[in-house]
Amino acid sequence: MDNFELAKMRNSKKVVVPILAWYGDEDLELEFPASWDVNVCKMKGQDAPALSDTQIKRAFANPIGTRTIRELADGKKEVAILFDDLSRPTPSALLLPYILEELAAAGIHDDNIRFIAAIGAHGMMNGFGFRRKLGDAVMGRFLIYNHNPYENCTSLGTTSRGTPVSINSEVMSCDLKIGIGSVVPHPFGFGGGGKIILAGVASIETIYANHIGLGLSPEGGPVIGKLEDNAVVGDIGEVAKIAGLDIKIDCVLNLKREITALFIGDPAKEFKEAVKLAKEHYATDMVHDADIVVANCYSKANEMPLAVPIASPLLSHSGGDMVLIVVTPEGQIPHYFDRSFGKDFGGRGWNAPLPGGRCPGLPPNTKRLTIMAPYPDRVGDDWVAPYELINRASSWTEVIEELKSTYGDKAKVAVIPDATIQYFPEV
Repeated sequence: MDNFELAKMRNSKKVVVPILAWYGDEDLELEFPASWDVNVCKMKGQDAPALSDTQIKRAFANPIGTRTIRELADGKKEVAILFDDLSRPTPSALLLPYILEELAAAGIHDDNIRFIAAIGAHGMMNGFGFRRKLGDAVMGRFLIYNHNPYENCTSLGTTSRGTPVSINSEVMSCDLKIGIGSVVPHPFGFGGGGKIILAGVASIETIYANHIGLGLSPEGGPVIGKLEDNAVVGDIGEVAKIAGLDIKIDCVLNLKREITALFIGDPAKEFKEAVKLAKEHYATDMVHDADIVVANCYSKANEMPLAVPIASPLLSHSGGDMVLIVVTPEGQIPHYFDRSFGKDFGGRGWNAPLPGGRCPGLPPNTKRLTIMAPYPDRVGDDWVAPYELINRASSWTEVIEELKSTYGDKAKVAVIPDATIQYFPEV
């Protein structure tokens, strides 16, 4: 290493963040001036160890509040396995051998098993996504269907809160329903549990009534990482019960998207236990009054709006720079509920005053929003803010040079390694 490189190292600070979930999982090095105050906001469970094969088997053998999959499958004829898409970090392929072993032991043949992508109002998956989520061998062995929220849903009545319940007809044709997912922070508290049913395989009318009708009610409303007095989540649990979700498998994950805890069982009971751990696991210590917040989007890079309400509370009240790092070749997911589908129109949730709805502008304390995206998706940018209010860059070099020209030798920086699954309990 020459003297120039040594001098450069002495005059900089480096932070490494993960990128390219589902596309190779690489590291990105972020370099900052040595004189800046750089704070890395690590979630408590960032480096938790991955479960061993023995620990995973133990979780399947000891479900919470219900019988094992093998016992539940005894005498059943048709099985639906519901799984989430690439906008969620769940490593479903790792868990499938354990599930299929249980079903085989109960005498369930492959032809009586189908997989259903519980995509809610997200865009349809294709073979590329199926193989990454389920493994290479599954497409040639089993039937795999996408959920369609606009067609082929069966009406099941209404919830106690008045939500009309209409669920995927293929799911409802099965007498054993298994869900695979993850418990991670979400604008409506935590994902996981019955959310594999609502919104996963629900009709667009059911999704709208739950997300908007209850989300704007006095007892509802989005609060990341909190479930108390949450009408939306309560409604989701009720719909999962009405639909007959028999058993749910939920993961808690570290920053490498490895399973560090596994909760299997009755959907309501396992979700309750999973959230107890998740509240601590994903919790992150607050940094106050930052000039710059760098919010890396990793686990859900294709849903970058999730990072904005996580990042903005860390900025100074007087305002500062928010930088979203969004490295995903697929761009932002098509979301039929709240994405734009033209300059002046979008899905039925597009104008709703909720996270993910049409954004009227930048957060009040964000003087400048920069999206660093080496795979640009300009039409996806308006999911965060109007196009004209967004500063765009394709590399970290562009970003840091612009920040240095603004702040000089002094700046307080907060770096969030994965702003799509972390949360700050203080907020």
